[in-house]
Amino acid sequence: MGPHRTALDRAAGWGIPAHVTVLYPFVPPPALTADQLDRLAAAVASERAFDATFAGTGWFGSDVLWLAPDPAEPFRRLTLAVWREFPEHPPYEGAFADIHPHLTVADRALGGPGDLERAEAAVRHGLPITQRVDHALLVAGTDAPRSWRTVRRLPLARG
Repeated sequence: MGPHRTALDRAAGWGIPAHVTVLYPFVPPPALTADQLDRLAAAVASERAFDATFAGTGWFGSDVLWLAPDPAEPFRRLTLAVWREFPEHPPYEGAFADIHPHLTVADRALGGPGDLERAEAAVRHGLPITQRVDHALLVAGTDAPRSWRTVRRLPLARG
């Protein structure tokens, strides 16, 4: 999956590893207070660690290729917990009605004809991928290459 994300996912070029987004956009890290960081850590710790398996691909329209986590519900609960604590920061600025956990692989804007379909076929050969989810990362950066860095590691409750 790595080479396809590198070529076809803008976030990979910024230095963001493969991930399932909990909440974006969020408070800019320089503006975060100690109290807000504590509240964020508590919201993340309200969810127990879990295993997620990525066994299939999906599409948002014909423009974004992604991997589907199973189960998806713990990711939804994690997003809801953080959003409840920070209601002024709805997921994706409220652009979507549903929370749809996913791991982006490729964006049509970065590929030529057939690139995403070839990426999907190649990625499927490496599935399933199972991952223990025992923490979230607060990351920050700009759209400059390799600019994103981990600000804080936030553990989930022991599961």
